[in-house]
Amino acid sequence: MDIRILLVEDDVNINNTVKTFLLEAGYSVDACLDGDEAHRYFYDNTYHLVILDIMLPGMSGHELLTEFRKLNNTPVLMITALSDDENQIRAFDAEADDYVTKPFKIKLLLKRVEALLRRSGVLAKEINHGGFTLRPEDFCAYYNGEDINLTLREFEILLLLIQNKGRTMAHETILSRVWGYDFDADGAAVHTHIKNLRSKLPENIIKNVRGVGYRIEVVAK
Repeated sequence: MDIRILLVEDDVNINNTVKTFLLEAGYSVDACLDGDEAHRYFYDNTYHLVILDIMLPGMSGHELLTEFRKLNNTPVLMITALSDDENQIRAFDAEADDYVTKPFKIKLLLKRVEALLRRSGVLAKEINHGGFTLRPEDFCAYYNGEDINLTLREFEILLLLIQNKGRTMAHETILSRVWGYDFDADGAAVHTHIKNLRSKLPENIIKNVRGVGYRIEVVAK
């Protein structure tokens, strides 16, 4: 699986060093030096994780995080020289997933990256929700141990919704994350695949949010 990471850091040396180690760890990396460029990258591509500095030329890390959260809940790891409580609290209030202060050890950063990817389900061999079990490595889906015969698109939509359970995913977001931004279509393609997916699921866990998109509710443990 190609795991894509967006790295946003204006210090050239840190940017190059972190990118080199991420590439060596097997990740695909897009690296940006300013906030405005990062904003364009995020909206034009799909990422499994964002490593985001706070103090940036153009849009700040706090501003970027707010914008990113309007679109999806891609894990965001904040890195900054600002170690004061106020900035950390502000980042977590805006739904940052983790926070590392400079200077940091690269090995520690890589472990934090791995932990966030595992937590989000990207590195998980199995993702469970209610009676559903998804195996991203071989695109298999099961309900109470029974195989569900899904197309690749249907599996990717179900995986996306379960990974973002509790959050409404807009039609445009599903379209871009599953088909890619270069795909020339509208929300009708999403609606058709959702309809087909629902017909194959033993229970209707996909809820329609009128005029916005779809969501899967969090199952109480």
